Amino acid sequence: QVQLVESGGGLVQAGGSLRLSCAASGSIFRIGLLGWYRQAPGKQRELVAHITSGGSTNYADSVKGRFTISRDNAKSTVDLQMNSLKPEDTAVYLCFLSWGTSYWGQGTQVTVSS
Repeated sequence: QVQLVESGGGLVQAGGSLRLSCAASGSIFRIGLLGWYRQAPGKQRELVAHITSGGSTNYADSVKGRFTISRDNAKSTVDLQMNSLKPEDTAVYLCFLSWGTSYWGQGTQVTVSS
C-alpha cells in the first residue's frame, strides 16, 4: 500500500518562496517516477514537474527557472522548491508516484497574493 502525504503549502506574497514536501510509504518509491501536479479552480490539472528514479527532471514551461524538484530515496521524500512565486501559481499541489499505476497525495493549498 502506497501513501503520499504533502506538507509545506500556505499563503505567500508574490515574489516569495515556499517548499513543498511529500513523504511516501511503500517499497516502490525508489524506482517510481515522482512529481507534482497542480489544479487551480476552473482549470485542468497541470503537470508542474517530475523526476525519474535516475534523477532526470522535467518542468512545465511556466515554472522553469523558478521551481526545483528533488528526491531523497533514503528518506522517501520528494520536494518542490518554489521561488519567485506569482499569483498564477495559486493552486492545490498534488504529489504523485507512478510505477505501473499512479498514486496521489491529498494535496496542499498554495496561495500567492499580489
